[in-house]
Amino acid sequence: MIRSPLTNPYLLILPGFLLAAFIILWPLYQLGTISLNDVNRFGQLRGFNGVENYVAVFTDPDFLGALWRTFIWTGGIVFGTLIISVPVAMILNEDFYGRSLARVIIMLPWAVSLTMTAIVWRWALNGESGMLNSGLQNIGLIDQNIQWLARASTAFPVQIMIGILVTIPFTTTIFLGGLSSIPDDLYEAAKLEGASRWQTFREITLPLMKPFLNISIVLNMIYVFNSFPIIWATTQGGPANSTDILVTYLYKLGFRFGKLGEASALSVMMFALLLVFTILYVALAMRRERT
Repeated sequence: MIRSPLTNPYLLILPGFLLAAFIILWPLYQLGTISLNDVNRFGQLRGFNGVENYVAVFTDPDFLGALWRTFIWTGGIVFGTLIISVPVAMILNEDFYGRSLARVIIMLPWAVSLTMTAIVWRWALNGESGMLNSGLQNIGLIDQNIQWLARASTAFPVQIMIGILVTIPFTTTIFLGGLSSIPDDLYEAAKLEGASRWQTFREITLPLMKPFLNISIVLNMIYVFNSFPIIWATTQGGPANSTDILVTYLYKLGFRFGKLGEASALSVMMFALLLVFTILYVALAMRRERT
């Protein structure tokens, strides 16, 4: 039987692959071109200037601060979400009355615009009339208003907390899919052998959930690294740039200061940084699975 070339799987996915490559590579090419040129605030190229835009970004004192906060922001949200989402997913995977309603409630924040969620939190965290201050005062935990978003010491941790809360629904969904794929026979056998809940989790659930843990870490790392709405809607990087991360610093460079060349250079650097981290993590995860 002669196989038609139209049934070749590589040929079938070729159009989608070419479209995806164009969508990704063409903007990247444009960014690379702009980053190597002197550009006015209207986007007109005024001549090749080599790596001057990259040097300008590296020598900007605000860049290193934004870079450091980006690592804290990404790591805090990704791993904070993992710690909370795993037990939440395990509870929702149990058979109990009202489980369907509980799953819907957990997923509801995922259906709301991230910008709208951030705006609601900005109102709640208002230093004078916010609901958080009113609630804490009513139960006697504080005796005066706290300016949550006006202080660098409280604004950034609060933003990380908001990031964790809005990331939990997506991560929990991934873990629920992983838990539902684990055969019940394994848990029944472990129960007959007298294994405790911790031993069952450590020896059965955690090893079989590793692929889903890896997926959630990689996807959340990409989403959180480039997350813009929470910080911008609450503080716009303030006070005094103390909550800026790379993506908000990038926005200010390009649209507030009109430095499109430096903004393009920073975009290329962010893409390279995220690509390197993703490749390294996937390589390490695959190596652990083989061993």
